[in-house]
Amino acid sequence: MSADFQESLRAIVGATRVLTDANDVAPFCTDWRGRYTGNARCVVLPGNTDEVAAVVRACAETGVAIVPQGGNTGLCGGATPTGDEVVIVLTRLNRIRAIDPDNNSITVEAGCTLHAVQEAAREAGRLFPLSLAAEGSATIGGNLSTNAGGVQVLRYGNARDLTLGLEVVLADGRVWNGLRGLRKDNTGYDLKHLFIGAEGTLGLITAATLKLFPRPRAQATAWVAVADPAAAVALLGRLRDVAGDNVTAFEIVGRPALELVLRHIPNARDPLLGKPEWQLLVELSGARADLAAMLESALEEAAEAGLVADAVVASSEAQTAALWALRENVSEAQKIEGISIKHDIAVPVSRIAEFIARADAALRSAFPAVRIVCFGHIGDGNLHYNQSRADAESNADFIARTDAVNRVVHDLVHELGGSISAEHGLGQLKRAEILRYKSPLEMDMMRAVKQALDPRGLMNPGKLL
Repeated sequence: MSADFQESLRAIVGATRVLTDANDVAPFCTDWRGRYTGNARCVVLPGNTDEVAAVVRACAETGVAIVPQGGNTGLCGGATPTGDEVVIVLTRLNRIRAIDPDNNSITVEAGCTLHAVQEAAREAGRLFPLSLAAEGSATIGGNLSTNAGGVQVLRYGNARDLTLGLEVVLADGRVWNGLRGLRKDNTGYDLKHLFIGAEGTLGLITAATLKLFPRPRAQATAWVAVADPAAAVALLGRLRDVAGDNVTAFEIVGRPALELVLRHIPNARDPLLGKPEWQLLVELSGARADLAAMLESALEEAAEAGLVADAVVASSEAQTAALWALRENVSEAQKIEGISIKHDIAVPVSRIAEFIARADAALRSAFPAVRIVCFGHIGDGNLHYNQSRADAESNADFIARTDAVNRVVHDLVHELGGSISAEHGLGQLKRAEILRYKSPLEMDMMRAVKQALDPRGLMNPGKLL
């Protein structure tokens, strides 16, 4: 990196906000899973949108590529540099700009953690419903760049559905102010959707206007044993018939996933006896005061119909938190256990049971002794479907066959009308894999958008496309 370029960045953000020492830069050059490590010219930490725009202009003028980064909690290497880029870390853009309770909207900067936005909404008597395990460190900019889903998509939708407007720094340093708090605006292309899910390849999201909702007055949470995924899907239908949109979360956890949590997460306890193979975390929330009774009654009826084998309904906030901790710590437990082949897939809810049965059978036939860790958001058709072997030596050989494992899983997902990336994005991990499943026309259209907004290819190169 030339001295002049380095000095120009320091003049924009301050000398201490440009990191060049290898030890200072290193934490920003490896992804959360430890799978991808790259090199960066430097790490820049701007403090506001004007500074972001000036840094991007300086990079554009010298032809230097950029990698935007938030909390660095991604799972596909999308925020990790691949070569000699400038990493722009947006965590200092962490202000709540405005809350409009009457409009049920909040405007926040991209570096706000998801938890901070949830708390700001709560203090205003509102709910921001996006919720995921990494919410204490994941940032809104990253959530939007990957179109994050989480555990309440069933009721509220994913990040795209929760966004009213964006502020974006384009590849040439211009700032597009699209921070409109409107739910109806039919004045041409809805440009914000180009940047949501684009993984920073089209521009840097610096702020967003997001939807808020009334805070639920009551909730009811249960841990439920079912015979198989088909019974889980049937139970989902029954609950939605009874409770409608009060069903806000419906998560599935296979026995191998729960066993990892029980093994590696302190104070984790199995809620049910008998070690059932399949469990659900079910939550109702809303304005009704009788949700717990409604849930208990629905589960009793489902048990009489043979869909539910056992269940426990939380009777306190502490019990609710303990049940959620079992689900939310699956990824952390897997990380402690070791490397696995991860799949973040989506199929229609009606094909969930078929997918699991066929994929399990195909993998066990092709890879004896495979351990399948299946869990996720069955209510919206999104499964985290991961494979490994229990002993380290055998697992290393298994991981080396990732491409063959992916082919089994992804080909079946495609056959069933699904997606090989439901909420984690493509990043580096799936940028080549997606070519097998998207049509040439789709890829041409995506490349045309990229060419229009970033013709020099400076925005997060090597990701997504």
